[in-house]
Order: sequence, then C-alpha cells, then structure tokens
Amino acid sequence: MNKTLYISDLDGTLLNERAEVSENSVRIINDFISSGGFFSFATARTVVKAVPMTEKININVPVVLMNGVCIYDTVKKEYIKTEKIPDSAFEKMTDILKRFDLSGFLFTINDGILETWYENLDSEYAKKFYEERTRKFGKKFIKTESFSMCAGKNAVYFSVTDTKEKLDPVYGLLRNTEGLHIDYYRDVYSSDSWYMELSSSEASKYNAVMYLRSRYGFDKVTGFGDNLNDLPLFRACDETWAVSNAREEVKQAASGIIKSNAEDGVALKISDIKKAALICCGR
Repeated sequence: MNKTLYISDLDGTLLNERAEVSENSVRIINDFISSGGFFSFATARTVVKAVPMTEKININVPVVLMNGVCIYDTVKKEYIKTEKIPDSAFEKMTDILKRFDLSGFLFTINDGILETWYENLDSEYAKKFYEERTRKFGKKFIKTESFSMCAGKNAVYFSVTDTKEKLDPVYGLLRNTEGLHIDYYRDVYSSDSWYMELSSSEASKYNAVMYLRSRYGFDKVTGFGDNLNDLPLFRACDETWAVSNAREEVKQAASGIIKSNAEDGVALKISDIKKAALICCGR
C-alpha cells in the first residue's frame, strides 16, 4: 500500500473565514491520523502563528513554513531545514525597498531562534501586523534603523503588505533577481491588500514538499490549496485539490475541485479518500 502524505495550505484552504480550523475538520483529520494517515501543512505563516492555530490537530509530519523557507518539526519544536537569502540578493532587495519607502518585516533564524526585525510602523498594514502578533501571541519584534544593518544575520524571509499599486513597481524590479524567490498575491481576507514575500530561490513549497517526500519515504503526495503561492505546492504533488473559493488559476491546475474552506472541504475530501481506499481493500 502506498505511503501517502496529505498536505494542505492554511489560509483560505484548511482555515475557515475566521482563520480557524473548525472542530469538525479537527475531528476528521485527527481520526485520519489515528488510523495511520500522514498529514502536514504548508503555509506562508511563521511558527509563531501557524503552530498555535493548528495545535488541536495531531500533526505527525514536519510542516512547511514561510512558503518553504523552513521546515519545522512541531513535535520536537525545532527547525530541521532553512534556506538563507544570498548576500547579493539581500543587498539588492534592501536597496530597492528603501528606494520605494517600503518597510515590512525581515525574519532571521540563528541557532534555531526566529527573530523579526522592522524599521517603522508607518503603514496601516505594518501596524496591524505588529499589534495583532504582540497582543494575541506575545511575539517580540526588534527595531532596526535599516534592514541593511541586518546583513550577516542569516536573513531568510521578508514580508511586506500594501496596495497592489505600490507593490507592483518593486515586484517588477526584483522579480528576476538571481537567488531571490518572490510570492506575490492578494490577501484572502482583504481585497485591498497584497502580500509580497521574498526568500531564497531555493525556498519554495515545491522544494519543501519534495524534501519531505524524499526524507520520509512518501510514495505519493496529495495537496490542497487556494491561492497563487500554492501552485508550487501543486507541482510537487501527484494529486491536487482546489477548494471552491480558490483562485481560478489554482482551480485550473488542480486535479479537481472540493468544497470551500468554510465547508470543511479539505477534511471532507480526506475522509472521502479514506473511505474509498477501505472499500477498495474490502474492509
């Protein structure tokens, strides 16, 4: 029997419209895991929010964080793989961000510790990000005069949220930078804001899932997603499912369409696959 990994995006896919995993989804997925199934997730979020948001699920495979920047073992509570932004790409990135007066959040990982740096909280998006994480999760941020001063601190990820109009020219200048990978997509919770997330070109949901497949000996990977940053995830999977609320590009790339994130689409599909497998085996 094939050893299969089921791996889901979080926001807009496994999480409902309140950014939570419903009790029904928790029950179904935990039942699947307890019966011998393997489940993980791949998200743009960091360990600070992603792990608490999914703590009710008995996840039994390391998870993919920050769009593939790192792989984290939720049981051992440690990073097992990280990808650093190359120095030359980091220098170009910080120079262009400064030129366009964009100040988001820079993430570094040293000795297994994630640190988050910021220059200012002038934008409403940065202020909201900062306040939500300090208030709800007790996250600590480090202020710096300039991101360029963080050179040599093992920078792995940069995230900025703003309007598409303001981010477009920066994306245009950075998109072909050697050694740099960019995920650029609309916020699923707000039609007015867009995310631009920068990392090493070696960091992607594709590479991370391929690593999990190889290291843990999975014969098959089934993925679930909704947004553009899930397309690399899909390319690493044998079978893919887009929730009904997914972007059209994601639906077109998927093996099929399932119920929405508000209807426990991921969990119900896993349950259906499990039932079909039992019938096939005559159990």
